[in-house]
Amino acid sequence: MLPRRPDGPAPPRHLRAVALDADASHAAEAPLRGLSAHILPTSATMIGVCMTVLSIGHLRQGGRSRVVLDKLLAVDALMFLTSAVLSFMSMRSRRAGRPQRYEGWAESVFLLGLGVLALGAVVLAFAIE
Repeated sequence: MLPRRPDGPAPPRHLRAVALDADASHAAEAPLRGLSAHILPTSATMIGVCMTVLSIGHLRQGGRSRVVLDKLLAVDALMFLTSAVLSFMSMRSRRAGRPQRYEGWAESVFLLGLGVLALGAVVLAFAIE
């Protein structure tokens, strides 16, 4: 919104309307872009977490549980990668309705990835002797 100058009159009415419209569209866009801006770096971090657990898992002897955990974490890393790409597409898309759709998918895939990571933690906990 255009500020009122202390030493003069308020801006003309037609300029105030344009400023209000710009503020309204920015306010409607802010929460949308905010979630994607959090999903993207967090997904990238979670890919690193999956890779770290995979690497640490190879330090110990393991049988079937290690193979299951490796495959689970590899799929999980791909889920987080998908979430990061969808989040990025949400932030870059300019077509009406697409950013919301991409962001919704990114959020769903991210939450699914967190669930798979928790399942991997349970498998790891019971695999340790």
